[in-house]
Amino acid sequence: MSAAVGAGAAVTAVRDSTAPTSYDGLVSRVLAGRLGPDPRTLRIAVAFTTSQAVRHDGRRGGYRNEVLSLRLDRAVGSCAVEPGALSGGAVDDCAGADVALLLEHPLTPVRVAALDAYLMHVTPHTPENGALPHPLPAGSSLEKSRARAKAVVELLDVRAGQTVLVVGVVNSLLEELRSRGVPYIPCDLKGGRTEWGEPIVTHALAELDRCDAVLASGMTLGNGSFEPLREHALRVGKQLVMFAQTGSAVLPRFLGAGVSAVCAEPYPFFWLDGGPGVIHRYGPGHGNGRGHRSGQPSGHRDSCTEATL
Repeated sequence: MSAAVGAGAAVTAVRDSTAPTSYDGLVSRVLAGRLGPDPRTLRIAVAFTTSQAVRHDGRRGGYRNEVLSLRLDRAVGSCAVEPGALSGGAVDDCAGADVALLLEHPLTPVRVAALDAYLMHVTPHTPENGALPHPLPAGSSLEKSRARAKAVVELLDVRAGQTVLVVGVVNSLLEELRSRGVPYIPCDLKGGRTEWGEPIVTHALAELDRCDAVLASGMTLGNGSFEPLREHALRVGKQLVMFAQTGSAVLPRFLGAGVSAVCAEPYPFFWLDGGPGVIHRYGPGHGNGRGHRSGQPSGHRDSCTEATL
């Protein structure tokens, strides 16, 4: 029996359908004005950071998240960073700057957020651009995290016994995989152990030969590990599913170029509000809900939003 959702009909590709050959290639196309307006003519109106600290009752510890976001007209592009990693002047550098200038900024998170804002501006998450909206119910941050995790894992197409490399440890995602009987390898630069006592590996590329599919955070864009993961998936035909607050408008561009599916979550993120929300799914397997579920779900777990590699 399948341990997770089988693939459904493919979603229509995003507008300007030719997939880029690399992340740098995508940036070059934007700078050349091939995907929309000349980025030199577009300016970031607002730059801001969102910092979060969480500690749930009954948990052994907590976590922190920080996200850089850039507002371009109606669009907001984002890149998560390690708390405290941004220089004090980064936000000031961005406010009022043109997008082209920020695409060549010395700080990677600024470049990623600027690219995300531009692509969100020219190809927002709409059905016309290949996105299928998926509602998140109102609830606590934990309840919404678990609902998001289910929506993400439904994009995987793995058979019984196949192993998923999870790049960016998010407890709700691990819980959902466990409830479906899907073996996984948890990977995060921070190392340590999962809530279930499993060791967390720290070098994703060293684990690629041990897995049958990869489930990775958009934060891999910010730490430079996305391209090696994408190239591996493309070369060997391995499934690569991305869950993205960082670069939610960037990653759908790589569908068919190593990326199999994307769960895109633009700002504002689920953890900012207790009301209903929406995420956007691209690629096969969306929302079918098929698959064998072995065992019982674990108790409620909190999770970080997007963990690092």
